Amino acid sequence: MTTIHLARWWQSENASDVRCFLCPRHCLISPGKTGFCHVRINTNGQLRSIAYGHPVTVNIDPIEKKPLARFMPGTKTFSFGTFGCNLSCVFCQNDSLSRGEYQIRRLPQYVEPEKLVEMALQNDCQSISYTYNEPTVFAEYVIDTAIKATKAGLKNVLVSNGFITLEAAEDLYPHIDAANIDMKGFSEAFYKKLCGATINDVLESIKYFYSLGKHLELTNLVIPGENDAPEMLEAWLDWVETNLDKNVPLHFSAYHPAYKMQTQRTPPETIIKIRDRAIERGFKTVLNGNI
Repeated sequence: MTTIHLARWWQSENASDVRCFLCPRHCLISPGKTGFCHVRINTNGQLRSIAYGHPVTVNIDPIEKKPLARFMPGTKTFSFGTFGCNLSCVFCQNDSLSRGEYQIRRLPQYVEPEKLVEMALQNDCQSISYTYNEPTVFAEYVIDTAIKATKAGLKNVLVSNGFITLEAAEDLYPHIDAANIDMKGFSEAFYKKLCGATINDVLESIKYFYSLGKHLELTNLVIPGENDAPEMLEAWLDWVETNLDKNVPLHFSAYHPAYKMQTQRTPPETIIKIRDRAIERGFKTVLNGNI
């Protein structure tokens, strides 16, 4: 069996526990246990990444599916993901991966970063996308793959919830050419109740990625009765206008019942109304999804 890869962004907390600093949870992990994401494990006092080298889904996608509307349109992207996520969204649209767990004694085939790049080139892809589950939880794998992809002339795409420490973001984001970051709902109460997280950390990572001058697009999954209030959406548009700019493409996607939440689907007219309001306010690229 391939040795489980040594992780980054951690320190020993005492004689046996380790503290992870990859995401704002700062999990304290006991020997033999994993952090909240279920893919970072304390092995003999060292934090290791189970997900590194072990993708569980691989596909060739149009870049527009990420979704990226204004980055290399019409091209194919080599997409892969692992198990694990650092949020607990009750409305997760991909819970089979986000809540999935590896079996240490029966790990999937090991795939080196070089092999991923080779596969992307063989399939005439112009980029590699780190997607499907939350790529922050396999950030070491992303970085090593992105470095090799760049050398091979490929672009690197991140589809993320943005829940990452600035320390880790400063190591990861410079290797990424384009990102679509989810803003789940523009309130602290929404993040705490439905995602088990904090919004400020997400907003800070969005601002940091934007400051690097990379291509950024933002997605908001609109859930009836939870994050679709006009005042909340106006506040979100205010934030983007103030902290970023009106040229950042915005995606507003309709919710459908999934995982632990069975709220009604988002009416198409709700999404269209949000799009029209954003355009009225001067945002240059506003797109609808799932309707």
